[in-house]
Amino acid sequence: MKILFLANAASVHTVRWVNALADKNHEVHLVYKYDDEPTENIISENVLLHRLKSAGTKGYFINAHELKQLFRTIKPDIVNAHYASGYGTLARLAKLKPLVLSVWGSDVYDFPYQSRIKMRLVVSNILYADKIASTSHSMAEQVKRLKRLENCRINVTPFGVDLNKFSPRETIKSNSDICIGNIKSLAPKYGIDDLIKSIRILIDNLINKKLKDISEKIKVNIYGDGDQKNELIDLIKDLNLESVVYLKGVIPNNKVPKALAELDIFCVSSVLDSESFGVAAVEAMSMELPVVATNVSGFKEVVDDNVTGIIVERKNPLALANALERLVLDEELRIKMGTQGRNRVMELYDWDKNVDTMVSVYEKCLLK
Repeated sequence: MKILFLANAASVHTVRWVNALADKNHEVHLVYKYDDEPTENIISENVLLHRLKSAGTKGYFINAHELKQLFRTIKPDIVNAHYASGYGTLARLAKLKPLVLSVWGSDVYDFPYQSRIKMRLVVSNILYADKIASTSHSMAEQVKRLKRLENCRINVTPFGVDLNKFSPRETIKSNSDICIGNIKSLAPKYGIDDLIKSIRILIDNLINKKLKDISEKIKVNIYGDGDQKNELIDLIKDLNLESVVYLKGVIPNNKVPKALAELDIFCVSSVLDSESFGVAAVEAMSMELPVVATNVSGFKEVVDDNVTGIIVERKNPLALANALERLVLDEELRIKMGTQGRNRVMELYDWDKNVDTMVSVYEKCLLK
């Protein structure tokens, strides 16, 4: 199948999709705006790259003519545009068909509610597409909440993990520390400050219960960077956690399995009303890590509460601390939840099967 993939080439999610499709012997043409060119993520040499001339927000509009000419040259069987606002607009203005439009998150959770014009834009793009794809059921339901889309049919195409790369066989722990981790941008919406506060509560609770020896084993690795970094550094100092909590910086996707292998518990503490999909939690579960997660939609869909992890109230450091304490004090429970998490990923979030699901959406679109 010849696929025109319209998306941000700098995104690791885009790279994973196009590489996987090319690995399955599809002819993949990745088209992107001038300022969305590939960065540190390696795109397969089998993927054909096409950079449009214009950048910025205006590029979603004025690149339409160039894209239409490129479409006529490539003559793809199917077009898959990613992001309902930006590239969805570009695909519609270029009148590309048949079109599968993949929604990502903020394009349906945030963007449409910023103004009436933006709502009309996103809805028009979704109605223009032949098929809509969402990585989660919760995000599919969000699409249906938009005006005029309550009866929209949406294909759920999970964004899972490579079970060979994210495998518990990669475990490298060589000490007795109990390591808690998180991999996310250092931004207020991800609640990293709540996680840090919960660690202070956790350690104090353990000491009060005369479990100081266990409290001294607690270590926390936080991977990522962002505008909140300096604030979090100050918080760590204020809570006297310099020897416990470590900000480890950004790591590329290919080093995430090694970072996860150093952990005993994974914790995602988002304070958002909703998350489009909990891919970080899926990666952790694939490594047989129990997951403590706040009760936002994407996490609740991925993490089976009290089976593969523990779901707690968001914006509640005490609830996080209590859940973490339960796992810190019970190694058998950590192992049990980790095993069940891996099984859940194998059943629902095997990346190879997820890519096949997307291809089946393309095929149904062609039949339509």
